[in-house]
Amino acid sequence: MKTLIKYSVFFGLLLLPTSLLSSELTQEFKNPSFSGNGYSNHVLSIQQLEHQRKQKIKEDKEAAERQAKRDEENKTINRFIANVESRIYANLSKQLVDNMFGDTGQTSGTAEIEGATIVWNKDVDLGTIAITITAEDGSITTLTVPIGDFGF
Repeated sequence: MKTLIKYSVFFGLLLLPTSLLSSELTQEFKNPSFSGNGYSNHVLSIQQLEHQRKQKIKEDKEAAERQAKRDEENKTINRFIANVESRIYANLSKQLVDNMFGDTGQTSGTAEIEGATIVWNKDVDLGTIAITITAEDGSITTLTVPIGDFGF
């Protein structure tokens, strides 16, 4: 009998009118490309990422080119050539200065080095030497140097 009461109470509760609450089921996409919500921010973020990636690739390529150039310049033979070239130019400039300031009787001179023309004129009355350097591209540099003793 007890079980019958239990079952009758259970079925009685089931038959009681109950109100059911529900809401409409809606399906929404989380991706802004599909939903449209925040789409402009989404597109801007993608564009920024693409731009940054392209910029990084470009910078990496330029860095690799600079490194290759430095590696080439730092080879022993290239450093040797640069050192010899520097000493030759130093010797040429010493000879040019010796001719300008020496007592050889020369009052002018001309030299041509790698397309640049160097012309110098000594003006004993003014006590100066005017040096005009005309580069290969046509630009002109003029120096006026006093003749005399330089004290340091």
